[in-house]
Amino acid sequence: MTVDGLDGPTVVAGGRAELVLFWAGFPLVGAAAGGALAATSDWLAGQSWVPVQGLFELAARLPDAYATAGGVVLGTLAGLVMAGIATAERLAVAVDRERVRLHRPGGPAREVARRDTRAVFVDGKALVLLGPDEGELARERSDLPAGRLEEAFRFHGWPWTDADPHRDAYRRWVPGLPGLPAEADALLRARQRALDASRDGEARELRGDLARSGVVVRDDGRRQYWRLTRSAPEQGRDFS
Repeated sequence: MTVDGLDGPTVVAGGRAELVLFWAGFPLVGAAAGGALAATSDWLAGQSWVPVQGLFELAARLPDAYATAGGVVLGTLAGLVMAGIATAERLAVAVDRERVRLHRPGGPAREVARRDTRAVFVDGKALVLLGPDEGELARERSDLPAGRLEEAFRFHGWPWTDADPHRDAYRRWVPGLPGLPAEADALLRARQRALDASRDGEARELRGDLARSGVVVRDDGRRQYWRLTRSAPEQGRDFS
């Protein structure tokens, strides 16, 4: 974490060591795993529970040197792909007394004003900012240490809380549950399908659609929990 002057922004982001881990560590681990799989391809090809049987059968027919080299190359490539994904998902948080800037490489930056924020906290791996209607202004997952985020926000006078102040208001979602706005149940059904299929981008998009209906969602694994904001339609407040 760095502070650019007394009144400058405090930046919380992964450092160079993290990039070294991604671009050196992941390919090395991938190469080792690929070589190990190639070395045991004869045995793996005979196990019905192992996926991509054809690939292991092909490796088993090759000379050992070629199979091992191929496994190392494929493992290294897989590690490089993982490094690229991890790099693209790195979150940088720049906080000052007026606003916070949230940015990931290759994507647009988001800014949230201090005057619009009523609470800031970490929920699991996600940094969350709540607005005046108790809805989420931002929810960004990262591996940034909660302690460093807390220090940065508190340093600049933001309303940091140790936990979600509305955590007790969440209810487990089940299809057809009363109390939701008219369109929210259908959106939660679609989002559940996206979660079950690991379509993270679609799940994030549907979270935004639910927010516009006055519904805040938090996940526990693949289970969805919801609560209403102050701007939710009145018919969504009938829990009978």
